[in-house]
Amino acid sequence: MSETKYSVAETGPKVADFLNRILPLAGLNVTFEIVSGEAAHQDFETPDLLVRFAGPDVEWLLSNKAEAMLAMEQLTMEFLRMSSDEHSRICFDANDYRLLRIEELRMSAASAAEKVRKTKVAFQFNPMNSRERRIIHLALRGETDLRSESLGQGPYRHVVVLPHDAPSLPEPPRPTGPPVRRPGGFGGGGDRDRGGPGGGGDRRGPGGFRGGRGGGDRDRGPRRGPR
Repeated sequence: MSETKYSVAETGPKVADFLNRILPLAGLNVTFEIVSGEAAHQDFETPDLLVRFAGPDVEWLLSNKAEAMLAMEQLTMEFLRMSSDEHSRICFDANDYRLLRIEELRMSAASAAEKVRKTKVAFQFNPMNSRERRIIHLALRGETDLRSESLGQGPYRHVVVLPHDAPSLPEPPRPTGPPVRRPGGFGGGGDRDRGGPGGGGDRRGPGGFRGGRGGGDRDRGPRRGPR
């Protein structure tokens, strides 16, 4: 990634203000901290900003494969009017969810590579967003006998692993039915793959901006733990 574009000093207050407005609407009892992306997972993700969540309702944020957390991440990027190719510059995380997901994707990439070596047949992953596709590509970049490519458009874009000397698969036709729902994963839209506590108000802490909200005693229905 190029030089930092979204800094904690300039963009952090905007992100904190937005989250301090939407978290009360969601009734979530969580806190957040905005720090430099240098604290992220440098081998696979190099965002400018990292937003870490904590608090009693983190389990809700991480339920259904972190669907709520990733939705907030997407809303934040829309609020900042970020283009799709800049979505990897902001990262939301809680309880090291993304670190665990990276490891899961790395294991999936290794398994796919082994299958391709044994069968000499291309392996196609399910559709993924651009961040997850990039992780698969990076996990396989050292494999000299294999290569990975991305096929498909929009929500159908996916990674293909094939022998190094095999011809590329043809681009699949775009489905005419409703778009598939991506199974969790990282936020961040676009079709580009890159290779390579509490209380309202914004307070500047040692690690960046902090904020959050006590969720009160309002009813939110039964909570589901992370899956």
